[in-house]
Amino acid sequence: MLYYLLQYLDRYFDIPGTGLYQYITFRSGVAIILALLISTIFGKRIINYLRKKQIGETVRELGLEGQNEKAGTPTMGGIIIIISTLIPVLLIAKLDNIYVLLLILTTIWMGTIGFLDDYIKIFKKDKEGLKGRFKVVGQVGLGLIVGAILYYHPDVTVRDTPSILIESGVTSKFDVKSTITTIPFFKDNEFDYGQLISWMGEGYQEYIWLIFIPIVIFIVTAVSNGANLTDGIDGLAAGTSAIAVLALGIFAFISGNVIFSNYLNIMYIPNSGEMTIFISAFIGGLIGFLWYNAYPAQVFMGDTGSLTIGGIIAVLAIAVRKELLIPVLCGIFLAENMSVVLQVAYFKFTKKRYGEGRRIFLMAPLHHHFQKKGYHESKIVTRFWIIGIFLAIFCVVSLKLR
Repeated sequence: MLYYLLQYLDRYFDIPGTGLYQYITFRSGVAIILALLISTIFGKRIINYLRKKQIGETVRELGLEGQNEKAGTPTMGGIIIIISTLIPVLLIAKLDNIYVLLLILTTIWMGTIGFLDDYIKIFKKDKEGLKGRFKVVGQVGLGLIVGAILYYHPDVTVRDTPSILIESGVTSKFDVKSTITTIPFFKDNEFDYGQLISWMGEGYQEYIWLIFIPIVIFIVTAVSNGANLTDGIDGLAAGTSAIAVLALGIFAFISGNVIFSNYLNIMYIPNSGEMTIFISAFIGGLIGFLWYNAYPAQVFMGDTGSLTIGGIIAVLAIAVRKELLIPVLCGIFLAENMSVVLQVAYFKFTKKRYGEGRRIFLMAPLHHHFQKKGYHESKIVTRFWIIGIFLAIFCVVSLKLR
């Protein structure tokens, strides 16, 4: 909203300084500062309110060191992240930008699902929370909407540069609808999802949505669940997510800048640079929340935060056409997810074959395995952050590593 006010003042009154609103870098800086201030200043008030209403975490007995001390710690703190992200975005970003609107929708949608889950756990005294099938329906529903918008909306395009030169000798460039994405670490690194059904013959382009939308649904569901599983010890989900989102912010800024994208020879995605505003606010919200969530945590994000974080990361990666980097960029989420899948599968297999279930890990998700081995949770979190930083740097380097 402030964006349009400054635009009006700059156009009709020529007030000094109002022209700064045109620069994404300036608005990104303002967004992250605002988000930090909101999450740190008002975050404390939200935590006190949650404590006053006795919205505390119910801890299951898992035999982990320091577990009982966490009982009663305020949860649903993901509200802090959501509020501190949305307020700067609504004030500073272009609200007619399809990518920004899509991210706002994702935040509210996933935040609502997580809030319902936490509400049922706390107020209905149901430890299971929202039934798994309803969570999946919500995630699939968001993936369906996101996939359909990215596929059909006219403003979601990429810049195409044909090799044929026009009469003036300048290479022709125009924006086109496309389902191409980026394959990391390859020289010819663009891949069109349509190639998966090219065997259908002439006219297969009309059915690309049958491939593209289910892929989007799978990514949104997988990443949101991965973030949810990672939120198990103080500061782990918020810290690793901030690192991954920072890398996606670099991708969004470069992909939305015609000069940088041309220099780095990567896909130019018109209007995608505006996502940098949302990403900056989101990072500010995560870091501000981490102020209270770092060991020993004063608040937990709950599913309100973890599902929202995963959904946003998934949509960001898809929007900047870097979704194939998710297994690397979100390697922590993947490891946490796979540890649960492998543990359950191996337990069922050995129980069927040997009559008793056996385990690969001392406990899943993976961070609990290291807790069982005697590592302090702050050490586990710090080392996971270091791994996350390494993976993020590796992904950014992939811009030129082909």
